[in-house]
Amino acid sequence: MIGSELDAAGVRDPALRNAYRCCRVLNAEHGRTFYLATRLLAPEQRPAVHALYGFARRADDILDDLGSSASTAERADRLHRLATQLFDGLVQGNATGGDPALAAVVHTARRYGLPWELFDDFLASMRMDLTITDYPDRASIDRYMYGSAEVIGLQMLPVLGTVVPREEAAPYAAALGKAFQLTNFLRDVDEDLDRRRVYLPADELAAHGVDRDLLMWCHTTKRTDIRVRNALAEQHAVTRRVYEYARHGVDLLHPRSRACVGTAAVLYSEILDRIEAMDFDIFNQRATVGNGRRLQAAGIGLLRAWGARVAHPAKV
Repeated sequence: MIGSELDAAGVRDPALRNAYRCCRVLNAEHGRTFYLATRLLAPEQRPAVHALYGFARRADDILDDLGSSASTAERADRLHRLATQLFDGLVQGNATGGDPALAAVVHTARRYGLPWELFDDFLASMRMDLTITDYPDRASIDRYMYGSAEVIGLQMLPVLGTVVPREEAAPYAAALGKAFQLTNFLRDVDEDLDRRRVYLPADELAAHGVDRDLLMWCHTTKRTDIRVRNALAEQHAVTRRVYEYARHGVDLLHPRSRACVGTAAVLYSEILDRIEAMDFDIFNQRATVGNGRRLQAAGIGLLRAWGARVAHPAKV
């Protein structure tokens, strides 16, 4: 299957094909909902999406998967080396040192004209995760999310294609990336506390009498205090509004991409439904969308995607 996708994308070099394969494996293993939605894209679009995911995952692994065995300084050095290698490959045209995630994303960035600045902004937010564990207000968390989530939507936009000038669709693409991350922040409050991080605005929590100590009490006891429940409900409503805005951008995409993005938006927003149905009991269980529902949504999306490809075949 991946071979046919690479053929459709015009990727012929054996080393580069292997690099894209590695990124696809990362996407399949770690980005379950994202990967499922990616399957709804046309074959020639998928490798680029896998490459973008693979690079983002590479940076994320440096931050989180090394655990306590690596110091902040060591992780900062690895992140710096990753940034330098990407800059050398994308801007300077040098070899990427055999890292498949870098080789694939450099090839994708050149093919679709993705500027270095989008990757630089992403890496800036990743560096914030090395030292920042709390965000005092909405403006500070928004600055983080621009690089960590909104630029992902902007990177995806040339791959997806638009029926309007790209800059007209850009705010909606950025907003959808933000909505996905806000959803993750709500779902993963308990897990993030294990990493000593809180991705919710401190002043908005404080308005409900919530601080880090109370969140840690919930984390330890696996109970959701009523003050925390009220604060989470407010954050839930904020996230819903971001989805409502972002959905206006789906119709601005190329018809061949709408099923993918629409399905991803539906499935991610249903995580919010689960959180609400759990009455925000997120410290005792993890909000997930079941496989049956995921497959149902994917099946509907697949029919839409197939119809769009028939009506709008790829230009050779």
